[in-house]
Amino acid sequence: MRGRAAISVMLAVSAGTAWAQTRPATPAGTVPQAATVPATVDPLAPKAAPATGQPAPTAEPLAPAPVVELPPAVWQTAPAAELLAYVKAIGKEGLDPRDYSPALLEAALKGGDPASISAAANTVWPLVVRDLALGHVRGSARVQWFVRDPDLPEGRSRELLDAALAGQGIAATLDGLLPNHPQYGSLKNALAKADPKDSATVGKIRLNMDRWRWLPRDLGSRYIIVNVPGEHATLVENSVTRWKRRAIAGAVKTPTPQLAVQATGVVLNPWWEVPPSLSREVAGKAGYVAVKRKDGSVQRWRQPPGPGNALGKIKFTMYNPQNIYLHDTNNRGLFDARSRFLSHGCIRTEHVLDLAAELLSDDGGDWSREKIDGILESKKTVSASFVKPVPVYIVYFSIAALNDGSIVKYTDLYKRDAPVMAALFDRDGGLKPQVRAASR
Repeated sequence: MRGRAAISVMLAVSAGTAWAQTRPATPAGTVPQAATVPATVDPLAPKAAPATGQPAPTAEPLAPAPVVELPPAVWQTAPAAELLAYVKAIGKEGLDPRDYSPALLEAALKGGDPASISAAANTVWPLVVRDLALGHVRGSARVQWFVRDPDLPEGRSRELLDAALAGQGIAATLDGLLPNHPQYGSLKNALAKADPKDSATVGKIRLNMDRWRWLPRDLGSRYIIVNVPGEHATLVENSVTRWKRRAIAGAVKTPTPQLAVQATGVVLNPWWEVPPSLSREVAGKAGYVAVKRKDGSVQRWRQPPGPGNALGKIKFTMYNPQNIYLHDTNNRGLFDARSRFLSHGCIRTEHVLDLAAELLSDDGGDWSREKIDGILESKKTVSASFVKPVPVYIVYFSIAALNDGSIVKYTDLYKRDAPVMAALFDRDGGLKPQVRAASR
């Protein structure tokens, strides 16, 4: 429990501490220790033509704008050499230099032919940019991964290259793609201090560094992050932990997926809409209500609000196709369990009512704790919205690093590290079925 507590704190603290989440990492083995805006006249909009009584001519449909393909970038020797040096040192980011064809660029530089240097550098650059911005591991190795990373839209790699060649610098541009979350920096420090012969530990650090790269670089100024292996939920604001409590995540048979979603509010005294996968368990039981079709057959089951409701007194409104959300529970004693992987996938959150009260009053919200308690006492089901949505990140980090470079490890209960590790050792990040030999 001490490991979990330490790591949870790290998950959402200031840059000086070791856990306020931001992005992804790479594989390994074991570890040591919208407000509505009033409509206005657009001064740039064309004025309407005066009425003539005649129907306006029909305009011919416009052809789609042609896609402009830029010519290959022209590299000089100095920036190409800087790129090669960056690739050779990329191991400090938990990545393998061999994945970026350094020999190709080195040979071109030795040959001195400008065209060959540009061709080689233009081959290496997008590979490095992609992995720094989005992570090396891709495809099915990201088990139950439902997070969209907006950090490298189409055309962005070339924009970055043009800026780098125009004077911004190769290394500075590439460093700007790295996760800026304090935990990534702590893991990087731990990697530098790790014994290179301890392949299990080194691999585990690399694996989790890559997981940080899977996440958006900007998580927002205020967000909730749930690290499933750490079994805690944390509210972070301006890189500081504002609220943190224990959490209960999915059991092995019903694992919690990794996802990013917007929480828009809460439901007080919620009904529990029993998912189809659990219908057989509750069918016909006292305390459940059948929703029937016109022909009288049961379509689904619901559980009304009350002391026995599985969601407790409150659930967060956070739409996602996986139907995962934060909620209260009718069995709060389970928060004292040593291992809290007990749910059907949702995140049961300790004292979640306190979290909801804080968020409902943020940004000028008019929901006081007294108002919330009044609704709860009324037994009526009421929805309450946050003034501004709050991003929620449900992630899976199997280790965390402290400021001194030491590591705290969590139980990899879902066994998700192995496929990530295998993909990390694959040149294509697991996108293709073939995986390089472990001797790599």
